[in-house]
Amino acid sequence: MIGLIQRVNYARVKVDGRIVGEIDAGFLLLLGIEKDDTAEIAEKLANKISKLRVFNDLEGKMNLNLLQINGKLLIVSQFTLAADTRKGNRPGFSSAADPTLSKSLYLQFIQHCQNLGIVCESGEFGADMKVTLENDGPVTFHLKVN
Repeated sequence: MIGLIQRVNYARVKVDGRIVGEIDAGFLLLLGIEKDDTAEIAEKLANKISKLRVFNDLEGKMNLNLLQINGKLLIVSQFTLAADTRKGNRPGFSSAADPTLSKSLYLQFIQHCQNLGIVCESGEFGADMKVTLENDGPVTFHLKVN
C-alpha cells in the first residue's frame, strides 16, 4: 500500500463540479493499493499516518501528529501510485490491485482511520476527480507499507 501525504492548510476534491470531500489543516492522502495488500496492511498504514509527527510545535519543530493538532484527513484513491515507470515511456500497472480489492481496502482504510479518532473526508472511488490543495511547507512524504 502506497500513501503520498501532503501537509495542507486546506484541500478539497470535486467530482462533476461538486465538492465530495473538503478539509482545512491536516493531510491530503493519495492512496495507491497493490495486489498483495491486505486489511492488516491498511491498518498498519492508518496507524503510521495517525502517529507521523510532521506538524510544528510551539517552537516550530516538526513534533506533533495529526491528532495532536486536531487535523483532518482527506483520502483520495489513486491507482497510478502503483505504476512501474522503470522501463519505456508508458507506465505499467501490473502491480495495482483490481478494482474490487482496491475499493474494499480503500473503505477499510477509511474505517481504520476513523477508529483511530481521525476526522476523515474522502474522494469518490473510481471517479474522475479534481483535487485542489494548499501544501503547507511544502511538506510531502511517500509512505510504503507492506
